[in-house]
Amino acid sequence: MSASLFKVAARRARLPSRLCRIGSPRHSFSFSAPHLSPGERLAGRLQNVAVGTALLTVATVIYYYVSQPVHMDGDAAIEGLQPKRATKVIVHHDIPRSASNSKYGSKEDVQKAIEELRKAIPRKGAVNTDPAVLQLYGSSDKSYHPASPHSAVIHPESTEEVVEIVNVARKYRVPIVPYSGATSLEGHFSGYPEGSICIDVSGMNKILEIHEDDSDLICRAGARWEDINRTLEEKGIPLFFPLDPGPGATIGGMIGTGCSGTNAVRYGTARGEWFLNVTVVLPNGKVIKTRRRARKSSAGIDMTKLFIGAEGTLGIVTEATQRLAPIIPTKVAMAQFPDVEHAVSAVQEILNTPAGPHLQCVELLDDHMMKAIADAGLVSETYPNHDTLFFKIQGDPAAIDSTARTVQDIVAKHRSMYFKFAKTADEAEELWESRKYALMSTIESEEDARCWTTDVCVPVSKLPELVYETKKDLEQSKLKSTIVGHVGDGNFHAFILFKRDEELKAVSDAVHRLVHRAIALDGTCTGEHGVGVGKKEYLTEELGPDTVELMWSIKQAIDPLDIMNPGKLYPDMSKDDTSSRA
Repeated sequence: MSASLFKVAARRARLPSRLCRIGSPRHSFSFSAPHLSPGERLAGRLQNVAVGTALLTVATVIYYYVSQPVHMDGDAAIEGLQPKRATKVIVHHDIPRSASNSKYGSKEDVQKAIEELRKAIPRKGAVNTDPAVLQLYGSSDKSYHPASPHSAVIHPESTEEVVEIVNVARKYRVPIVPYSGATSLEGHFSGYPEGSICIDVSGMNKILEIHEDDSDLICRAGARWEDINRTLEEKGIPLFFPLDPGPGATIGGMIGTGCSGTNAVRYGTARGEWFLNVTVVLPNGKVIKTRRRARKSSAGIDMTKLFIGAEGTLGIVTEATQRLAPIIPTKVAMAQFPDVEHAVSAVQEILNTPAGPHLQCVELLDDHMMKAIADAGLVSETYPNHDTLFFKIQGDPAAIDSTARTVQDIVAKHRSMYFKFAKTADEAEELWESRKYALMSTIESEEDARCWTTDVCVPVSKLPELVYETKKDLEQSKLKSTIVGHVGDGNFHAFILFKRDEELKAVSDAVHRLVHRAIALDGTCTGEHGVGVGKKEYLTEELGPDTVELMWSIKQAIDPLDIMNPGKLYPDMSKDDTSSRA
């Protein structure tokens, strides 16, 4: 196994080596982010046993699978069993290219840029050109979109080093692709065919300051939301960061994709006010901070939101200030229904009562998902194969009891066949297992299965129609699938299974029809996964050509050379539009 690949595995598995300062009126101390996921620990063990260059290919594949967390929305199932995976399909045709008619540097220019970066950042391991590493960083086992390896992977440790990278890339006109948690599903960090520099900010993972009295903190872009919450808990600070996308997601990636998760029904998404400001390295090498730390401001355009959902196409986020929320006691309840329509109708009524604000999560698992959970055998207790709602209820004991009674009464009105309320923490954990292991159970339910995961979002009242039509479509296409939805906000995920490469086109076509179906219901092609490569073709239909033109105008003004993550997010333009912008 090559030394360079060992370094990448070690980088993802080790604890941060440098301490970070936390300043607060109540707390002033230093710490290192303490947590290693099971995949990261396994990656570390593999380093010690893998020997010889003959194991390079096998070790790369093993590391690739075990070092990345399983992507699911909501609570992370990162302990215990891991799903079996079959060989990944890699599609090499139609690799995304810039639609802006930009001229990029030659292969010689790319090599000159790499050599200049070696001199600018001489630290050992900072610039990596190992072919296996470049392939690893340019593709994902969680995505079946076109991919390409990078020309170099750079590991900065500060905003100043990111500036150095951006300046060199601009000088030689080499595309830049940001990278951090590698949990995205739509090809966000695929390499550029003519050559690209990948900036891996996952090592910039320090929490710099916690302000308990102000309920906010400042951290680097590579910090993971789970580690932030774990650190707050370990330090006895009764606050948490409520955005909960897939396990392993970092703050930079969460900003880039405009993420959310199971908590969105109560706490909203990244596009709310959770990020007070961001520090960004622009394509021209300048560093900006979008605003001060005040809880609100009406001073000018909200520049923070300009970068939320921009997917690294306008600049590289290196730091962020985010709000925190108080930790509130939580209990879990479950209700089963004859169909999705009755389940969603119950949720709509509950959310419009005084009990609504006490719901932290409202999750829908369809009958196919409940069967997959029973078949997989990963949970301690299984339930009948019916469309099922899982609730998390927040508040003091009186509020929780009152809300639980309201939920029970309303679901009964909507023909609920079974209701269960977990009265203790152990019962709540056991009941939530079905939601926690949803994706893993889907994969485990079918031997040697591969899974295409996609998401859309519609107005809540349209969700039953969307789910019904989608399930009918998938059954007619003879594709096995399960559905899990954040039903409180109309967002749902389809997990579509397949085994053979020949089935991939049928899966892709089904996803295509699902997206058009959602947009026709006044919805969106993606509720929380982002656009990347996989969803950019739908933006003109969803937003309209004039809105897309405005997006391109902003992109062109900030990044006229189109070196920031080209080929992603922005729909392709017509030739007339392209020539007018050149």
